[in-house]
Amino acid sequence: MHVLVVHNRYASAQPSGENKVVDQEVALLRGAGHRVELFERRSDDIAARSLPGKAAVPLLVPWNPGVRAELAARLRTERPDVVHVHNVFPLLSPAVLAACADAGVPAVATLHNYTQVCPPGTLQRDGRPCTECVGSSPLPAVRHGCYRNSRLATVPLAVSLSVNRRRWWSGVERFFCISAAQRHVLVRAGMPAERLAVKHNFVPEPGVRRAGAGEHLLYLGRLAEAKGVRLLMAAWDEITAGGGVGVPLVIAGAGPLEREVSAWAAGRDDVRYVGLYDPAQCRQAIARSVAVVAPSTWLEAFGLVAVEAMAAGVPAVAAGHGAFVELVEDGVTGLLHQPGESASLASCLRRITAEPAGNRAMGQAARRRYEQDFSPDVGLERLVDGYRTAIAGRSGGGDPLPPVGDTHTGSWREQPRERDGGSR
Repeated sequence: MHVLVVHNRYASAQPSGENKVVDQEVALLRGAGHRVELFERRSDDIAARSLPGKAAVPLLVPWNPGVRAELAARLRTERPDVVHVHNVFPLLSPAVLAACADAGVPAVATLHNYTQVCPPGTLQRDGRPCTECVGSSPLPAVRHGCYRNSRLATVPLAVSLSVNRRRWWSGVERFFCISAAQRHVLVRAGMPAERLAVKHNFVPEPGVRRAGAGEHLLYLGRLAEAKGVRLLMAAWDEITAGGGVGVPLVIAGAGPLEREVSAWAAGRDDVRYVGLYDPAQCRQAIARSVAVVAPSTWLEAFGLVAVEAMAAGVPAVAAGHGAFVELVEDGVTGLLHQPGESASLASCLRRITAEPAGNRAMGQAARRRYEQDFSPDVGLERLVDGYRTAIAGRSGGGDPLPPVGDTHTGSWREQPRERDGGSR
């Protein structure tokens, strides 16, 4: 199969789960013998632009005519079987869909977040879940300045969402939702349900698994409010005041709260802030963990770090909303805490460290879940199946839905309405 992957790479200064997923899928497809090429833009390149060039970037967010012409010409020349669209913000724009239509090449799109219904894509405002724009106009996002706390910065995203909504919905043969929780929100917002398939991200074999009980608790990810970093610090202070849990907390990552985290960790014996790890260091740190902590305050569309922990036979302590509800089976493959509640998070961290036998059983169950639902073989099968569906021009189909109570989610699993944190 000949696949052209379209992606605007996020800035390299901070960890990006989307960049990682794109790279892993490209490698997976190529390893299976498929021909995969890339059509990319890089956000890193914006810094090298002239002042007028930088000023023009917001104007290109809703529509980049140059990208349409360039991609359409390439598609006519190379004739791939399918185009796989990932991120188009800020330099590509939905003009890539017009290019696919111009050349008559079917498109699929992975929805890594909620930008189809929420300008910043987070379903969060002021540190709390927000669905005010879901199924309606994006004007509330502009009014509240939801992207980077700026009304001006939010405008291009809101305009793009408004003017390109129908183009997305009609121009993509198959949307890959990365969780059933995400799919539920998008269907509720009016997106065509028959085109929305759940295809969880896969995780490569890490090459190292946990041996023994582990030596630390690990937070691995972007240091941002939405990721629950401040919540974790508050919970850890509570734990420390009660005598600790016998293992240190390791925080690895970069982001807007880096200085705050570094200052908080300085001079403490029970916390180590280690900065940004490379991929090999990440795998080693996970494999040495008692548990991986994912306390996000926003409704995560997936939660890659929880699955990376599963691959290494390590349980996760995660927020009990969004995709984590379907990724982490509470008490079986990890623990779920009450979202946004530091006392609940502290309680789960105490429990996961105080019960070695239970922790070991959770890690083993987590590894089995990984092998069944998130391994490269499973990821390749679901990815290629989605491509074939798009190439055939089908917008429906899929396997029959398993019962909601089935803890092992398949490709087409529905999400029960009460699990949508935005509706609570």
